[in-house]
Amino acid sequence: MSSKRPSRYHRRVRRKAPAAPVLETGQTEYEFGIPIAGTIVPKEQWTQCALKRIPEQTPVDWPTLFSRQAPLVVDIGCGNGRFTIASALSRPECNHLAIDLLPAVIRYGTRRANQRGLNHVRFAVVDGWRFLTELCSDASLSEIHIYHPQPYADPVASTRRMLTPEFIAWMHGRLIPQGKVFLQTDRKAYWDYICATMPALFDWHELKEQWPEDPEFRSRREILSRKQGLPIFRGFAVRRDGITKDDLQRIVAAMEQPTFAMDEQED
Repeated sequence: MSSKRPSRYHRRVRRKAPAAPVLETGQTEYEFGIPIAGTIVPKEQWTQCALKRIPEQTPVDWPTLFSRQAPLVVDIGCGNGRFTIASALSRPECNHLAIDLLPAVIRYGTRRANQRGLNHVRFAVVDGWRFLTELCSDASLSEIHIYHPQPYADPVASTRRMLTPEFIAWMHGRLIPQGKVFLQTDRKAYWDYICATMPALFDWHELKEQWPEDPEFRSRREILSRKQGLPIFRGFAVRRDGITKDDLQRIVAAMEQPTFAMDEQED
């Protein structure tokens, strides 16, 4: 997610919602009629998942922060934590980090993780660029998930799109060998750009169906888009190993910037 002010796209998607009802132990939480993974555990099992302050010493020593050595799964632009919660419940062997620029949605995600006792999850207010360039070391991430990045339909704002060649290169560098990137959007123009650029550094796989594994709905935006009958584009990329730094610079220099045109009505 960009470090700039959210576009109209995300301001609409993340508009202020009514106060969440108080849930009791064992209850399931719903969003637009779609369940959020897991149930509320007894209060004595709750944990603290908020990363309220980024460690001063960077890059961050993630195994120390999580108090264990485990594969690190990162959700960039996590929203209210729908994907991270489900993934953490189904894969307790992995550490999960969810980041977003909006404190309000991070509070939602943190509360949900706390009330499910997910001590292998952290939520933090930070943007994707800072996370990759400052907080991570090379070969430190197992998976990167990005669901519905801001499209920025206004041509003047197109330079704020996150998935630039440089950002893609940073993802490549921070992933472990054979690490993966999972991408999803409901904007055809953005998807065409992703499909054209990701194969430069990754083995790219475009999915024609829904994700083969849970969760089916990976973001609030996806729920709203599917209710409106919009298409959802999905795919994943596997890091192509053996690319030298010189090769990386040459490949990135040849890639196009995401300045493609998009219908403003889609924003």
